[in-house]
Amino acid sequence: MRVGTTGILVILVAVSLMGLQALYVLDVTEQAIITQFGQYKRSVLEPGLHVKTPFLEEVTRLDKRVLRFHSPPLSILTSDKKNLVIDAYARYRIVDPLKVFQTVRNEAGVDNRVGAIISGELKKEVASHTQSDIISKARERLMAAVTEGASKQAREFGIELLDVRIVRADFPPQVVDSIYGRMRAEREREAKKFRAEGGEEELKIKAEADKKKTIILAEARKQSEILRGEGESEAIRIYAEALEQDPEFYTFLRSLDAYKEFLKTNTTVVLSSESELFRYLETPAVGSRSTPGGGR
Repeated sequence: MRVGTTGILVILVAVSLMGLQALYVLDVTEQAIITQFGQYKRSVLEPGLHVKTPFLEEVTRLDKRVLRFHSPPLSILTSDKKNLVIDAYARYRIVDPLKVFQTVRNEAGVDNRVGAIISGELKKEVASHTQSDIISKARERLMAAVTEGASKQAREFGIELLDVRIVRADFPPQVVDSIYGRMRAEREREAKKFRAEGGEEELKIKAEADKKKTIILAEARKQSEILRGEGESEAIRIYAEALEQDPEFYTFLRSLDAYKEFLKTNTTVVLSSESELFRYLETPAVGSRSTPGGGR
């Protein structure tokens, strides 16, 4: 009884292994080449569950989707004998799996072949253009020419090359430092020029402001002198009118102003008794007309 159960288990395991070896599934993004002992047998392009001869046939899967290859940076000499570091990428897809299998075998071989084709076309096209053309105006034409030339070669391997683009076209590291040095020197020269022009403009503005200030102050002083003169003239006129109305009272007021100036605290004044300043300090005679308010 035990031997029979073991035999059944062995048979079940063998059948499972046979099933696993005989069946395989292709995704919608895949296509396959079936080989037997390394020889091509057939191509499988439709997704789903498929059958193959167990243990004899092998499945090589290839991607149906648009793939991308990024080329490593290449140092290439231009037509004017200057080095450029070119970094490019390509988009492609596998359209003939049999040709791919016959020429490069698998996807790793496809990447290597696409890289070699792009590298060769880039070197050829870059060598026919100047450095300045590649960096500025001729890049689109160069890429179109590289795509066209590389596509022709790729078709021979069952590959459709859709596009080739330059990611970066730069100077070699040893050249970059000197270029940046020249750029810094140029920017410093321009900065010094701008600072000098700014300083010159500052002096002009300050000079103009000082000129306007001087004119305004002079005009203000002129106006103040005119106003002061007019005020003094008006004061003289008023004094003259007051003098004409009552000369004696005007003389009295002027004397009081004089008393305020010299008769201050702790002031000693030595004058003649006949001085005019004592005129209004003496006791006025009763009824005298010489004293303001007296007898009037």
